Amino acid sequence: MSEVKLVATTRTEFGKGAARRLRRAHQVPAVLYGHGSDPLHVALPGHETMLAVKQANALFAIELDGKTTLAITKDVQRDVVKNTIEHVDLLIVTKGEKVSVDVPVTIVGESAPGTIHVVETQTLSLEAEATHLPTEVQVSIEGLAGGSSVSAGDIELPKGSVLLTDPEMTVVSVSVPHASAEDVAAEEAAAELAASQSAASAAAAESEG
Repeated sequence: MSEVKLVATTRTEFGKGAARRLRRAHQVPAVLYGHGSDPLHVALPGHETMLAVKQANALFAIELDGKTTLAITKDVQRDVVKNTIEHVDLLIVTKGEKVSVDVPVTIVGESAPGTIHVVETQTLSLEAEATHLPTEVQVSIEGLAGGSSVSAGDIELPKGSVLLTDPEMTVVSVSVPHASAEDVAAEEAAAELAASQSAASAAAAESEG
């Protein structure tokens, strides 16, 4: 995984007013913590940070006062109305260190014709090396028949990862869709209407003849 480099500045003002001023200046309040060090309150460049957190389990290289610190995202607070980033919590990591992360599930392939699939679990919890975190877990449903399912323990994990999620947990299920009572009634009504219209047309043709 390539590092996302962000140049940070130290924050000396705190509180909602200070945070609003930072965001107006297109910066994002953040805190760096971990490994027994005191939390570092910093400001990150807004646009670059917004793009970076879109990447699942991105590895950050935070440059602060001439020193580079590796970190991963632990929490991103957003304004649900504006969809802007309010605050970012970053966990300091080191090369070779193992951490637990949630990794998004990506479905690949197509199940058997006439079936549908439902993703029951959107993410899997894995333990992986902090500087080589997986960005996705691919789950193949190619050719699976109705009634089939894929459990967490059935999935081939990214190299170096260890499954933390219950291996019996269903990740995706495949089924054959059944028509609802309303759909059946609508189809029957349509068939009856078509039959009556056909009969009427036949009677009209006989009368004209």
